[in-house]
Amino acid sequence: MNANREHQCDVLVIGSGAAGLSLALRVAEHGKVIVLSKGPRSEGATFYAQGGIAAVFDESDSIDSHVEDTLIAGGGICEKETVKFIAENAKECVQWLIDGGVPFDRVENDSDEAPRYHLTREGGHSHRRILHAADATGMAMQTSLQDNVHNHPNITVLERHNALDLITADKIGGDSDTVVGAYIWNRNDEHVETVRAKFVVLATGGASKVYQYTSNPDVSSGDGIAMAWRAGCRVANLEFNQFHPTCLYHPESRNFLLTEALRGEGAFLRRPDGTRFMPDFDERAELAPRDVVARAIDFEMKRLGADCMYVDISHKPADFIEKHFPTIHAKLMELGIDMTKEPIPIVPAAHYTCGGVMVDQRGQTDLSHLYAIGEVSYTGLHGANRMASNSLLECVVYAWSAAQNIIDNINSVELPSSLPCWDESQVTNSDEEVIIQHNWHELRLFMWDYMGIVRTDKRLERALRRIQLLQQETHEYYSTFRVSNNLLELRNLLQVAELMVRCAMERKESRGLHYTLDYPEPAEESGPTILVPNKLSE
Repeated sequence: MNANREHQCDVLVIGSGAAGLSLALRVAEHGKVIVLSKGPRSEGATFYAQGGIAAVFDESDSIDSHVEDTLIAGGGICEKETVKFIAENAKECVQWLIDGGVPFDRVENDSDEAPRYHLTREGGHSHRRILHAADATGMAMQTSLQDNVHNHPNITVLERHNALDLITADKIGGDSDTVVGAYIWNRNDEHVETVRAKFVVLATGGASKVYQYTSNPDVSSGDGIAMAWRAGCRVANLEFNQFHPTCLYHPESRNFLLTEALRGEGAFLRRPDGTRFMPDFDERAELAPRDVVARAIDFEMKRLGADCMYVDISHKPADFIEKHFPTIHAKLMELGIDMTKEPIPIVPAAHYTCGGVMVDQRGQTDLSHLYAIGEVSYTGLHGANRMASNSLLECVVYAWSAAQNIIDNINSVELPSSLPCWDESQVTNSDEEVIIQHNWHELRLFMWDYMGIVRTDKRLERALRRIQLLQQETHEYYSTFRVSNNLLELRNLLQVAELMVRCAMERKESRGLHYTLDYPEPAEESGPTILVPNKLSE
């Protein structure tokens, strides 16, 4: 075991999605960049984003309208200055993606001299302002950014490397409020290494893996939020977790989303006995808003003790279904489900983390030289609910803003001369990996039941007690055995789960994505929920 391997760079970027790669490309002309990727570099939420990216490209649209739509969707607690900042810089940052080769769909018969982009409209938007690449915008963005990063001599991508913890300057006789690098776990040959850096950027995505059902890839385990909190950063609004109402319920495909267009084309939601239930909850039935539908499905599952509900479009002609939903039809047929003849099993799934590490408009956290951009951060853009296609936009605008701030300061910051090595002299190899697996499943199950779509004070108290018990067990395990990928992710998920539950316990109202039976109405006055390290009530 070699624990002394050390890397050095000007900027360490933790995460390889839209936010991390955009920032890496912007700063690479000014210094050496290392990008950490937990798995293959494409395995992140960006790659799976279907919708698009919002920006005002149409003359009939306006920045003021984009701002207003976002504020309404955010349930009254967005930071208005942040929303305005992002909307004003949206077009320029999206144009940077276009100049970098992202193939957004164009209007047919447009000219290369003055291309016009096909703009679509999604929930919450009052105008067509969504640029997209068919229904795989994230894949197009990720692929283009990866190609540009691969060809840049100043950027090194380390695949299958987890960030383990941030290193602050007090470890080398300096200030505890300054970040100087990170410990990283090399999964290829299983040892801990250090990275010295002038600046560290968290671009680790969200934390939806804390739930039993999620649309996110496996890497979305809240690592950046947990690391920042342990280092001393504030977090905010982690009670707001967006759930997609219809995710396929099947053991061989745990994160396949079934588009809302199914219901738009006449699909019904049914109980296991075949009866419809949405008319009991909302006069708009299956066409009610996403949060209403998700709550109704959750309610019926809990009431009946059922594993899933069903979406059923089999009453429509088979050729109609195959024409309108060819991708879904083909995927389901692979799994032995014929949607032209039978209902499809579904559950709601955790989709997006609206809160995160608190940052300013430059992406700076509470610690010097530490930035957080993308889904890991709380900028104030989303408020109590995220509007469609604002998330990829937040990634690229804050990548630009943070990059500019880093570039302005890169020559005035000194690279730390040395960092302490990781000490594993007191630990051994584990022979009890089953403990991690058991705790992992227990956490994701009770977070779904107690901190899910509908909450109560009692459920939140139960969740917190169980989290604290698992944290004790995991801490003992972490202190005794060498690290592993599952152990690192469990440690981080438990930390983020605690922060989510504590945020939810602070909010004595229902607003946006946070719905509690004990306080079903919104409060007259409200704002963000902010947690401060070392000040949590026991």
